Amino acid sequence: MKRHQMARVEGVTPAGEHHQVLHLRGGGEGYQKRPCAQCPWRVDAAGLFPPEAFLASAGTSYDASMEEFACHSSVKIVDAAEGEERSAPRTCAGFILRGSTHNMASRLTQIVRGMYRVTDGGHALHTNYRAMAVANGVPAEHPALVACRDDV
Repeated sequence: MKRHQMARVEGVTPAGEHHQVLHLRGGGEGYQKRPCAQCPWRVDAAGLFPPEAFLASAGTSYDASMEEFACHSSVKIVDAAEGEERSAPRTCAGFILRGSTHNMASRLTQIVRGMYRVTDGGHALHTNYRAMAVANGVPAEHPALVACRDDV
């Protein structure tokens, strides 16, 4: 029986008082099939996460990034500083639908394992990473957004 490799957490960046950003690499089989209730890619979820979270994860939308945008609801971190308890981190469905076009990790996964089977679940999603970040309080001219790929 073939065992699929899950994405692994390469780093954790604090983002505001009660949030953190996980930096994922690898995996491919571990992805959400639809955006979760609080998915930051959902237009109706704007404001649920602090701007710092979007600054910390902007690199996922840079050309040829090997880091994918993790689904926050697929990961449980008890204490990142003193011993992590993690469930299986998964790539975010909203990211796959709107932010993964130029992401090298996502492209390689699709070449090796086939296309993702993801739906928007009937929810309006931000058109790209920059639009999502700006809707969540990041200034449009912020340096972290300069290299974001907006084209599809």
